[in-house]
Amino acid sequence: MITDFKGKTAVLTGAGSGFGLECARIGAQLGMNLVLVDVQQDALDKASAEVSAMGAQVLPFKLDVSKAEQMEAMGQAVFGRFGAPHLVFNNAGVGSGGLIWENTVKDWEWVLGVNVMGVVHGVRIFTPMMLGAAAKDPRWQGHIVNTASMAGLLNPPNMGVYNVSKHAVVSLSETLYQDLGLVTDQIGASVLCPYFVATGISQSHRNRPAELGADKLTRSQLIQQAMTGKAVGSGKVSAADVARRVFEAVAHNQFYIYSHPKAIQAVQTRLEDIVQARNPTDPFADKPEIGQQLKAALRAA
Repeated sequence: MITDFKGKTAVLTGAGSGFGLECARIGAQLGMNLVLVDVQQDALDKASAEVSAMGAQVLPFKLDVSKAEQMEAMGQAVFGRFGAPHLVFNNAGVGSGGLIWENTVKDWEWVLGVNVMGVVHGVRIFTPMMLGAAAKDPRWQGHIVNTASMAGLLNPPNMGVYNVSKHAVVSLSETLYQDLGLVTDQIGASVLCPYFVATGISQSHRNRPAELGADKLTRSQLIQQAMTGKAVGSGKVSAADVARRVFEAVAHNQFYIYSHPKAIQAVQTRLEDIVQARNPTDPFADKPEIGQQLKAALRAA
């Protein structure tokens, strides 16, 4: 666990908005060196200027986390400037929904590329650096936090491609935690599983790469986009609230990080479905009106 953040280095992807930006603000307040990574130049510039004004040393990178060569070059630059980072927050993510058979190959490539491979690259590039630093100094401490979602513990309908990506991040993170435990006591791992929090992810298509094209959204995708936007917009938990929980988890070596602890009841129901080999429970059992609205919208002529 990291108990003193001052002078330590944090790498944060998706740092231009949402959880990444809020964690950068906290990191600056705590006296950390900040490596800010984002695909959106204007958001990155604004975030860099803000935390620099707070006194933080900032190393910004505009890149696509799904691209191995871009992430590797960033990793080398980070090591050259600050050495092994103490905190790695693999946070960049995009959202996309719709009926699972309606997602195009490009949809899958984009969502899995950012949400899964972005985390994979962060883990494979920085973990060896962190292990090297730990081997040289028995007092050195590090932590890796990967952003998944409650959609990584549940399977809400009409969100298939996103669900798949976030389940992969949960699996990767749990395995990372276990693998690290085999080789060191100096590096921890956590997985962040937020519910509906206003972060900008509902407008993810603004950053979809031009080479993947802008496929015309299907009816189911338009419906999901509207429902997610409404749920996110009405959320009472802020990205700043979640960022504080991230730093608390790192300080206490807590693996699972939740924005809405009460949502775990639905996870328990899902696990009981699995254990008892019963058919999946209606995800709208506690809010049947939402399920009825979704069915009616999807079945409309």
